[in-house]
Amino acid sequence: MRALRYALDEALASLARGRVSGLLSIVTIALAVIVPGGFLLVTTNLQRLGAEWSKAAELSVYLKDEATPADRRVIEGVLAQEPEVAEREAVSKAEALKRFKQTFGDLATAVDAAGDNPLPASYEVRMKPASQTGAIERLAARLQKLSGVSDVRYDRQWLDRVLTAIAVLRAIGVLLGLILATAAALTVANVVRLALSLRRDELEIMELVGAPQVYVHGPFIMEGVLQGGVGAAIALAGLLAGFVVIRARYLAPLASAVDVGSIRFLSPGLCVGLVVAGMLVGCLGAILAARTRA
Repeated sequence: MRALRYALDEALASLARGRVSGLLSIVTIALAVIVPGGFLLVTTNLQRLGAEWSKAAELSVYLKDEATPADRRVIEGVLAQEPEVAEREAVSKAEALKRFKQTFGDLATAVDAAGDNPLPASYEVRMKPASQTGAIERLAARLQKLSGVSDVRYDRQWLDRVLTAIAVLRAIGVLLGLILATAAALTVANVVRLALSLRRDELEIMELVGAPQVYVHGPFIMEGVLQGGVGAAIALAGLLAGFVVIRARYLAPLASAVDVGSIRFLSPGLCVGLVVAGMLVGCLGAILAARTRA
């Protein structure tokens, strides 16, 4: 405990002496944390939204304008026999136009100017959550061949593409984070190496009198840890401020289409993990500097 207190006191004093170089290390670590943290914030929320949309994925069966009542009965019979279907709803052309105007009010005048209702009648089919994609695709292919059907769209097809893109985006964030973390560790190493050189005579005397290495190099390693912790905390504060502003300014208008309540900041566990990661980067940089001196 005494060695830890000594290391902390000396590290704080060293940071006060080398404010400019210490600030450089802190800013570099903040950048190394904020980039993967930003990717993590975006991809985590997109994955959460994607999971919610997948549960509510629908099969939309669009009808031709000339579809007859007999065509409709055949379509309804196929849907009634399909075990993957949880429920279905017939949407008339008038109802489709009404929903469109409610969702896209700005485009209502353009639709009215088109004259006749351009939107098709359809069946909105809710699939069971445990439905297999292959079975649904076979149902979609079967429906597509029926007379009176103009098109069949399945939400989960594009959701799968979105989830794949999210995975790629997260991988890019991890790669950039590793590159920036390496740069941050090297910056910390240079700053700590400078502090070591300034106190070279003092450290050599301590080693000559047999002082333990925890007293010789401990303060400098603690300095790297503090730089990493402060840099990570600054990065999290920046991410939180940006999240609050973007959520209020750009996401609130989308409340009708997106469940804004499900868009949240990083969990406490992830925040702690990012701070610990920043501290580890600083610690590794300081250890590298101490080893180089040795």
